[in-house]
Amino acid sequence: MKEKLNRFEWYWIFYDIGNSGFSLMLAAILPLYFNHLAQNAQLSSAQYLAYWGYATSFITLIVGVIGPIFGSIADFKGMKKKLFILFLLMGVLGCYALSLANHWLWLLVIYIIAKVGYSSSLVFYDAMLTDITTKERYDRVSALGYAYGYIGSVIPFVLSIALILFKDSLHLSLNQAMIGAFIITASWWLLSSLPLLKTYQQKYFIPKQEKIIQTTFQRLQQTLGKIYHQKQIFYYLIAYCLYIDGVNTIIGMATAYGKALGLDNNDLLLALLVTQFVAFPATIAFAHFSKRFATEKVIRLCIFAYIGITLFAVSLVYAIQFWILAILVGLFQGGIQGLSRSYFASMIPANQSGEYFGILDVCGKGAAFIGTFLVSGVTQLTGHEQMGLAVLILIFIAGLYFFQRSLKATQ
Repeated sequence: MKEKLNRFEWYWIFYDIGNSGFSLMLAAILPLYFNHLAQNAQLSSAQYLAYWGYATSFITLIVGVIGPIFGSIADFKGMKKKLFILFLLMGVLGCYALSLANHWLWLLVIYIIAKVGYSSSLVFYDAMLTDITTKERYDRVSALGYAYGYIGSVIPFVLSIALILFKDSLHLSLNQAMIGAFIITASWWLLSSLPLLKTYQQKYFIPKQEKIIQTTFQRLQQTLGKIYHQKQIFYYLIAYCLYIDGVNTIIGMATAYGKALGLDNNDLLLALLVTQFVAFPATIAFAHFSKRFATEKVIRLCIFAYIGITLFAVSLVYAIQFWILAILVGLFQGGIQGLSRSYFASMIPANQSGEYFGILDVCGKGAAFIGTFLVSGVTQLTGHEQMGLAVLILIFIAGLYFFQRSLKATQ
């Protein structure tokens, strides 16, 4: 019989429940509002998709620079929680501030700020995994974090889309409904974070030193040199950078892609809601599979699945196809995310988890860079959304290749 989760593991999972509400809002609701503002400014569908993709890519660049630096600082005694709070508040306050935007450009600016806070907070949150549980429970706890995050995020999402879909009955304008959605999401995120903030203790750390900044850059330089010679980690980071970029691109641009193809708002929102319900049991199932089969085999299966999902997405035309796409993504999304996180945690030293997860974040955690940039660029050049999305197939294949190289390095 499996041992029950302890309170520290549950409180860690609660943060996944909270931030997943914001993540779902970004994937499903915010692009629709951006589309509304963009149409008012007479932007074309290709411009809309391209600008959204460029903003997402810019976020990744920012987080890619600050992630390893602050992640390394977080490994010093007492610093992980402080930095986590800093970026958590940046994300939550940014989410509240989205309610103030009434122009597409201002919305993108505030979106960038909020998403940087959200993505950066995940560097420290992921690094906390080594502190709140044991190595043999990494797969289970990490997967359950994603699983409960999916189902928990449905609560603020349903409340938000109820405001939007029934705004006329409630005598609300779209702007007023969106303000309510942003406030609900930000409040849910903040409240779900409180148990972890009250109880978390950094178990593994490096003793504080006087010249923290200087020491941080020295440690980063040394660690990057070590990683190059640790071929399993080195090739895994390249693989993760590629395949998780593809995953995050599909997650981050699914609604924008569907909207650009002219699909109905209600179909898009409800289909993504189905994704959350499918992802909950599917992610738990993957946690179980990782006990029966090697974690790396399950991850490889997920990469193959995403190649097939992308091939299907390229041919998407009708609403029913988007529903099928949403179900397919839900089946594999949590598995590849949760097991990738725990698989990496099992390879790294626990007292340097912040530093290593900061480096992992550069390779695609929380946002996609390569995928969104290429999809946006090819879409803008060709004027066809399907051509842009097709690029992801090559990214997944390249990710699979380097993942195999990582496995061979352990033999």
